Amino acid sequence: MSLNQAPSQAPSQVRPKVLVARRIFPEGLARLEEHCEIDYNDQIHPLSNAELANRLADKQGALVTGSEQVGAETLSQASHLQIISNIAVGFNNFDVAALNAKHIFGTNTPDVLTDTTADMAFALLMATARRVCETEHWLRAGHWQNWELGGMLGVDVHHSTMGIIGMGRIGQAIAKRGLGFGMNILYHNRTQLDAATEQVCQAQYVDLETLLRQADHVVLVMPYSAASHHLIGREQLALMRPTATLINIARGGIVDDAALIEALQKKVIFAAGLDVYEGEPKLNPGFLTVPNVVLTPHIGSATAKTRHGMMNLAIDNLLAGLAGKRPPNLINPEIWKA
Repeated sequence: MSLNQAPSQAPSQVRPKVLVARRIFPEGLARLEEHCEIDYNDQIHPLSNAELANRLADKQGALVTGSEQVGAETLSQASHLQIISNIAVGFNNFDVAALNAKHIFGTNTPDVLTDTTADMAFALLMATARRVCETEHWLRAGHWQNWELGGMLGVDVHHSTMGIIGMGRIGQAIAKRGLGFGMNILYHNRTQLDAATEQVCQAQYVDLETLLRQADHVVLVMPYSAASHHLIGREQLALMRPTATLINIARGGIVDDAALIEALQKKVIFAAGLDVYEGEPKLNPGFLTVPNVVLTPHIGSATAKTRHGMMNLAIDNLLAGLAGKRPPNLINPEIWKA
């Protein structure tokens, strides 16, 4: 090389292309832009399946939420995709078999939202049992004229029996909160917990029918699957006590919404508190006609700290996978190094 010849420079490393399928917090986007070439959908509405498929065609990675449906259709053009990171603990929006067929890693965000979601379950339970929202609407409408001994009576939470269906991390956190209210804890799960965990939660394993018959408050925390579709329908609601409440912070589809509306109208159960729905964000209009239901728009993890934590964990998963490392929260470990 001559003295006047400039030294050759190493070619700059090609950054992976990543689709961010929904609006995220600015600091998360800035973090991704340090490492990746970003295709950003700066919207609160999810991409259609066709749009998602088209935009995944040249991507190595993707950051999605629980609303984007990831399956054979949306992956049809994704010949370069290595990893899809879900900003959610549930991943029923992922067709894991379709991911595995194309050797694409899928990840989720467990643990970071456990206590926040458990808090929300208890908030719904308290509001439902004590008719908080119903009485507020009644008050705002100008109906309160006098104190009445038998007016707006609810049901007790303290020293009642809570039945938890789905005793994973969140279910156990809800059980521990119940202990502070002196509650008796029953639970039903795919498998019985070990004796040490049952002792910590002071929880008794029972079959589903027994739980529904004995619980004053039934809390759903289980993941959605084909096997759990309409687990709670007309027949199961009929087993519950007329003074019982039903709380769903799990997933829409586990409860038959039409059957629940009928049960609320006919006072088969006392009340319900719901954070998730079949076909959300669309809502069965029947829920708007019954006063004995508390409705929230899927906000179980919605605190600033937790939602930032979920985003950052999802980014950790994504960047690890793109770097050839095992993501911390891999949902399909069977294809790792396969």
